[in-house]
Amino acid sequence: MPDTAPSAAAPLIVIDLQTGMFDGRFDPPIHDADAIAVRARALIDWARKSGRKVAFIRHDGPAGDPLAPGASGWPVWPLLGQAADEPTFGKTVGNAFSNAALAEWVAGQGAEDVVLIGAQTDFCVAATVKGAFAEGLGVTVVSDAHSTLDSQEEKASDIIERHNQAFAEQGARMTTTAALVGA
Repeated sequence: MPDTAPSAAAPLIVIDLQTGMFDGRFDPPIHDADAIAVRARALIDWARKSGRKVAFIRHDGPAGDPLAPGASGWPVWPLLGQAADEPTFGKTVGNAFSNAALAEWVAGQGAEDVVLIGAQTDFCVAATVKGAFAEGLGVTVVSDAHSTLDSQEEKASDIIERHNQAFAEQGARMTTTAALVGA
């Protein structure tokens, strides 16, 4: 069985788990939103207890977008319990590493790999997986802690499954929330 454990220094990167992904005000909530929030919170607690750092990524949408700075959907989802000392890195494109400060922060943790969770599987999570590899980082994707919306062609659950397979084929270590938190 392949090693699915991230290194002890690998920070948890929480991608775009913003209010607009959960509240249903402008778009439907992401697939399995309540369970994703519970798993994300469990992983954030796991990271803190294991001495890892946690960073939040926040998509800064254009004016008029539900995720535009200052819009109701823009803040990190409050139920995730972001601590005051956990940084938020903004971005305007899919890849969280488009914000050079994120790569600097990861390097500052002495980390050579990252653990990724968040939304949306087929956009920002997929782009950040590629971005982390481009930075020379190892990647662990928590297969049951990222989500998306249904597309016209495909159900969200199928999109997630297809991307989990693609992430593994790209070289990401795949694991589950339960495998990491020991539940």
